[in-house]
Amino acid sequence: MTHSRSVRPFYRPMRPRRRDEPHRAATPLELFFDLCFVVAVAQAATSLHHDVAEDHLVHALTSYLMVFFAIWWSWMNFTWFASAYDTDDDVYRITTLVQITGALILAAGVPRAFADGDFSIITYGYVVMRLAAVTQWIRAAAGDPAHRAAARRYAIGVTVVQLGWLLRLALPDGWGIATFVLLALADLLVPAVAERPGMTPWHPGHIGERYGLFTLIVLGEAVLAISVAIQTGLDAGDHGLWALAAAGALIVFALWWLYFDRPVEAPDRLPYSLVWGYGHYLIFGAIAAVGAGLPVAVDHERHLAHISATTAAYAVAVPVAVYLLTVWVLLVRRQQHGAVVVAYPVVALVALLVPLGPAPVQVLAVLLVALVTLTVLLRGRDAGVAATRTA
Repeated sequence: MTHSRSVRPFYRPMRPRRRDEPHRAATPLELFFDLCFVVAVAQAATSLHHDVAEDHLVHALTSYLMVFFAIWWSWMNFTWFASAYDTDDDVYRITTLVQITGALILAAGVPRAFADGDFSIITYGYVVMRLAAVTQWIRAAAGDPAHRAAARRYAIGVTVVQLGWLLRLALPDGWGIATFVLLALADLLVPAVAERPGMTPWHPGHIGERYGLFTLIVLGEAVLAISVAIQTGLDAGDHGLWALAAAGALIVFALWWLYFDRPVEAPDRLPYSLVWGYGHYLIFGAIAAVGAGLPVAVDHERHLAHISATTAAYAVAVPVAVYLLTVWVLLVRRQQHGAVVVAYPVVALVALLVPLGPAPVQVLAVLLVALVTLTVLLRGRDAGVAATRTA
């Protein structure tokens, strides 16, 4: 059904949106939600940057993966729910603002999680977001009889897992990673169980747009990180950073191009939609990690990092390779054929060898620009062949 937006009530029954609704676009509330979440993303990337530069590599990786899971999972669950049940009444807006408050609490706990391994503040923020989501699912169960069973399963599953996250805080420190993995898997299983036998009515085109918008926001954070790092170096009188700045910019530009080279739309079948949605954890996390790795490269150039040149280069090369492989699996293989499909994993593999040679960040930039050029040339050739066949 199409919701009237002329007069927004305080409360309206939460009816499902149509999966084939035309001209479905992100709302101002969804965009505001994304912008508030970027605070948490920036905190995670900044903490990763400092830990890697100080040569705390294992701690940096485990802390980052755990923190980013909380950020991504909360964002993803709101996004898919809003695609199916955005009523835009006042109650819905207030509940969403509570979720945003939880995101800000989570962001405030990121530095402590990296510095001391204390995830209590992050957990409190995460639970605030997720329990606010439970109230939305209860509303959906009341207003959408056709999907009531799925909405109830969501509400029960999310609540049970949140109790697990709170209980985790009382466990000894040595159980931290094991219990995190267990509870994260439990969180991931909730949609897989709840969406059977019938899927909630999310909109594939709207989901594709929302994922694209969040990709842009994380890319923007990466641009800001490299810009601040270069500016700091120049203010300190180090004017030899221009080549590194240009390479960093080209890397981020190429990441943008490769993601948006084709229309982005979520699959409409449950098994692959879960793979597609969950797989973006690696895309978003890799982009933010590039935003951390490029300042690490700047710090090494300025002799401020306590790591080797090879390690500094891998701080950029590894997330670039993860990004390329994930985009290849989720987006490229489904829509393209021929040399481009082979080029992505080949370039990802070469990217992992680049840190062993000279000027690694600059070489990575050249590699990515070459991959973009190849996609453009082959797309033009394919379009020409198709036009000739049609004629």
